[in-house]
Amino acid sequence: MAPVTFLLAHLSDPHIGPMPRPRRRELLGKRVTGYLNWTRARAYVHDMGALKQVVADLAAHRPDHIAMTGDISNIGLPAEFQLAHAWLETLGPAEDVSFVPGNHDAYVRGSMPDLARVFAPWTKGDWTKGDWTKGEKPAAETYPYLRVRGPVALIGLSSGVPTPFFIASGRLGPSQLAACEQILVETGKRGLVRVVMIHHPPLTRPSNVARGLADARDFENMLQRCGAELVIHGHEHRLSVSHLKGARGPVPVIGVPSASIKRGLAQHRAGYNLYEISGNGCECRIEARARGLLPGTSVVGDLGPIDLRPR
Repeated sequence: MAPVTFLLAHLSDPHIGPMPRPRRRELLGKRVTGYLNWTRARAYVHDMGALKQVVADLAAHRPDHIAMTGDISNIGLPAEFQLAHAWLETLGPAEDVSFVPGNHDAYVRGSMPDLARVFAPWTKGDWTKGDWTKGEKPAAETYPYLRVRGPVALIGLSSGVPTPFFIASGRLGPSQLAACEQILVETGKRGLVRVVMIHHPPLTRPSNVARGLADARDFENMLQRCGAELVIHGHEHRLSVSHLKGARGPVPVIGVPSASIKRGLAQHRAGYNLYEISGNGCECRIEARARGLLPGTSVVGDLGPIDLRPR
């Protein structure tokens, strides 16, 4: 009998547009520069027609689950969140689509309550009393969340935090990291294939202070202690493959392009990743492929396999 395969689709950074016209009182602080950046540049880079093509191609593959790793909005406006809510509903039922926020979603402190409320259906985990050694997770703590789908444990982290002008970095914080480690240990004991979803790449890069994950080193240390089978992220708007040390060996860390960028180099143009997952956490097999706008065209197609082997 052939092994059962779980098909996971991953897309990120759609930057849904066109941006609703902000009220004057909403354009305070950092949102002013973000709005100007959108009107002068980003609005011409992120193409909703390309996004529609990407989503149609993704749907044709009938994935078992879809991971959307943030930057669904541009400056975290309540009206943007409503557009994003409607768009997420087109991907499928909320139990089949998981969302984690990015820095553009957590753009300012005032965005946070609406961000938590509007996207609650796509961040609802399977945490129940008695599942974990430390008891029930407080209802107010959305992240990390766990969704078990077939042989896969999907673990959603929030690296989106409000930051000052011209800063796009992220942070997890000690509490979220500790809870994530607990989930990884317990799901590892259950033999599940552990997939961590995060917006910022959890990699230590000296040149990435203003755009990276501030506590990437803590994340790396956590993986060395408890491991995972796959980490997927967005933020960089390009296909990328890295590895981190895990308890059982190297852990692939895979970035995906923006789902809506129509111009630029091949690895930056609109696309998404597909992962075929079989086996269990102790002995799993993951095969990955990239799909997106084909070079020199406006057609979405196969861009080839993604090599997950450590280099």
